[in-house]
Formats: sequence, C-alpha cells, structure tokens
Amino acid sequence: MGLIYSQWRKKRKYKMGRQPANTKLSTNKTVRRFRVRGGNVKWRALRLDTSNYSWGSEAVTCKTRVLDVVYNASNNDFVCANTPVKSAIVHFDAAPFKQWYLQYYGVEVGRKKKNAAFSAKKKGEEGDDATAAASCCS
Repeated sequence: MGLIYSQWRKKRKYKMGRQPANTKLSTNKTVRRFRVRGGNVKWRALRLDTSNYSWGSEAVTCKTRVLDVVYNASNNDFVCANTPVKSAIVHFDAAPFKQWYLQYYGVEVGRKKKNAAFSAKKKGEEGDDATAAASCCS
C-alpha cells in the first residue's frame, strides 16, 4: 500500500491535451473546428487529399495532391493506415512544381536528352563500343 498524497495544485485548462487527429488520405475532405484558448478557433483535418509542399532548393511552395504515405520513422502503423504526419515521407503529384519550373527556367523537368553516341548508333554508324560507353557516362 502506498500513501495517498493530497493534490497541491488545481488542474489547469491550458495543460489539457486532446486526442490526435489521425488524418486519413481521402478525396472526401472533412475538417472540424474546435474552440481554443481566448475563444479562438482551430481547424482539425480528419480527411484530406491535398497539402502544401515546398521545394527547398528553389524556394517554391505549391499546393498539391498527396498520393501515398511511404515511410514514417516514428510509427510504421501510420504507413499502413495512410496517415500523413509531420516528418513522414510521402508521394505527391509533382505537376505544379514541373509547371513552375517550365515557366521560370524554360526547361521541362523529367525529359532526358538523347545522347549523341546513342543517336549515332541508331542512324547506322558503327563506332567503337568503348568510346560510346565513355561518352555516355561523361
């Protein structure tokens, strides 16, 4: 048996915790609102399919569609349940970023240039295999 201590401080509302949102990936967007301190309102996403992602090296942020949750370091159950949380690795639709890159730089992302060595072989010119391999790797 242990000693029962008396409570020396009342419970504070600002220390209250809430249940996690456990947001799911779905086309049926569901968002709930709840009251927080000061009478303000926060919104909790229960089902979403879009999110904001940023391309760090280009300093660009776009709203895009989330396709799948691939990896989560904190809990593997989030991957099985398709729950996107902070620091999770996800697949998303890259079309908005490709459009921005094409508009800004004038270069289409994802298109590979044909190598001169391979195009020469297709035309029927025969060359040394070692030089062709060296030219495609450089």
